[in-house]
Amino acid sequence: MARIQGRLWDGVALRRLWAGADPDAAPRPVALPADWEPEAAAALAALAPGEGPVSLPRAAEAWIARAAQRGRRAGLLDAAGAAALQAGLRDLLLRRRGAPGIEAWRDAPQAGAGTGAGRAAPPRFVLNLPAFLEPEGGFAAAAYAEACALAVRALESLSGGAAERLRLGFADLAGLLAGLGLAYDQPEARAVAAAIAALTRGAAAAESGRLAACAGARAPVALDWPAPPEATVVPGLAAAARAALDAAAGMAGLRHAALLALAPPDAVEALLGAETGGIAPAAGPSRSTLDAAGQPVEWPTRAALRAGARAAALLGPVPETGRAAMRAAVAPFLHAPPPAPVALPAPARPAPRPAPAIRRHAGTVMHVTVGGHRVTLRTTEDAAGRLLEIAFTLSKEGAAFRSLMEAFAHSVSLGLQGGVPLAEYVEAFAYTRFGPAGAVEGDPAIPRATSVLDWAFRRLALDYLGRHDLPQPEEADCLGDAVGHAAQVAPLLPLDLPAAGPRGRRRALRVV
Repeated sequence: MARIQGRLWDGVALRRLWAGADPDAAPRPVALPADWEPEAAAALAALAPGEGPVSLPRAAEAWIARAAQRGRRAGLLDAAGAAALQAGLRDLLLRRRGAPGIEAWRDAPQAGAGTGAGRAAPPRFVLNLPAFLEPEGGFAAAAYAEACALAVRALESLSGGAAERLRLGFADLAGLLAGLGLAYDQPEARAVAAAIAALTRGAAAAESGRLAACAGARAPVALDWPAPPEATVVPGLAAAARAALDAAAGMAGLRHAALLALAPPDAVEALLGAETGGIAPAAGPSRSTLDAAGQPVEWPTRAALRAGARAAALLGPVPETGRAAMRAAVAPFLHAPPPAPVALPAPARPAPRPAPAIRRHAGTVMHVTVGGHRVTLRTTEDAAGRLLEIAFTLSKEGAAFRSLMEAFAHSVSLGLQGGVPLAEYVEAFAYTRFGPAGAVEGDPAIPRATSVLDWAFRRLALDYLGRHDLPQPEEADCLGDAVGHAAQVAPLLPLDLPAAGPRGRRRALRVV
């Protein structure tokens, strides 16, 4: 348990957790109030600089003390004002009502403060709207207006009085509406959102005017203020918004050219317990998480707990028209357009077109034995019965012979598909002498073959050409040392060899 004596942190019980800024980051020990959830520990690990242990009191006191010191150095605060600022910031953080952006936690350069300030973003402060809900169901408008003024004073002090633009914003509007019993996509909810935006704008501008009175004005007061809603379902909210705008309109000048802007959420929202950023609708009444055993479970969100039995109705999906209507209701009071919404789920794609049916060709499979060697011939035919492909399977032959036959069958198949007539192959390869030869078992129409190719092409001639005129070879032609008939061994080309002439007389030397 860590304590900081003499301050608001004294007496706050802390617990220590191991948490990382993201699932891939190395965990670090984090100390935070005992009743805060583990997600806040991960947010604090992301906000605090460094990689070592971090505690919420010490990390917060670092930027709180900087705000007081820089405010006094810039002449914005006296001793009493600095003490009040520090006490107010501690109270906001402990109640989880507000905190500055990550730049303040890490003391990063801010717009208008230090080297490279022109390229840095304006200082940011976030107010958690559900934290201002009253137990009886109302909204603490006065406390919220004070928080807006305190946030402007803190940002001005952190920048040393040099920031011309501030980014004061609020978070978890959806959680606030659920706590008030309002659905996001209804006129009453939009009126409440517009009144809160008007109250934020008026309270912030009034504080900017008070700072301008002591430090100098940089921007004139707007001549035409957007009109807040005349009434809301929350008692006193519309009147508070009108009073804040009237107070701002009575200022002589403003210290800042821009004050109210909603930024995309980061770790600050998670530290405060906000479940949505800005005016974004809730994702649903439950969220996926892991239980103690590491199993995925669905837990109700804080907004669902506030809504009670009406959680499913109040936190249902919001159409794009409802999102656009909410942006239109709030936008007149902002100094910058709301951040782009998270990408909506893409519309369901149409069912894919059915793939064309696989064209299945007919064919035959023949198993025979040629000279004691097993041979399988497979054929493939088109719809008209024309031969398209052939393939051999020689299960007990050597690898070289099998590869040669496979390549041969592939080349013949390519030729058949390219238009070469089957009759040409039959004339070329019938009675070929190559490889196994002899008796054929399994094909009664061809009792003998001079080779596997001889049997295969005579079989194809019978099946696809109807040729019964091809004679059967003699047994002697199927022997391993047979040379075949003269017609089979004739040279492929007619060669006119020269006739042998008379033997010439050999000349030799004689020794005399």
